[in-house]
Amino acid sequence: MKKIVDYRKLLNVSEAAELSELKTVYRSMMKTWHPDKFINDTDSKLEAEEKSKTIIEAYHFLVSIAPETRSQSYADYILTTTTSNIADFDYKSQVLTVSFLDGNSYEYFDVPKAVYIKFINADSPGRFARRHIFNNYIYRSTNKLAATA
Repeated sequence: MKKIVDYRKLLNVSEAAELSELKTVYRSMMKTWHPDKFINDTDSKLEAEEKSKTIIEAYHFLVSIAPETRSQSYADYILTTTTSNIADFDYKSQVLTVSFLDGNSYEYFDVPKAVYIKFINADSPGRFARRHIFNNYIYRSTNKLAATA
């Protein structure tokens, strides 16, 4: 997904970056681009505000899809995807958002349109998703996103 690649380029981290590396890079970049450093220059301050917002967004996104983050909630994820039925789903720009009846919701990235079409045309979308989507694509929980927004 372009968003993931762009955020990794922005923070200059690899796909294998651990949470500690992400945190170090994030703090370093925020020290450089914090708007309070540009008190006397309005144009630079506005640029720093935009840059810092982008850095914050990139950091939070990459933390949410990091293997360490996903492994912390893996048991809950497996419980939801194996025992709860799908309540609703949405597909936009290769991102499939699936809401479950137990209240959990997950975003799956880089889902090809062909897979999405097979998903919606399947006799049992839940069974199709368990076999072809849930464990095959990078995902993140959207429950925490809604709680913090």
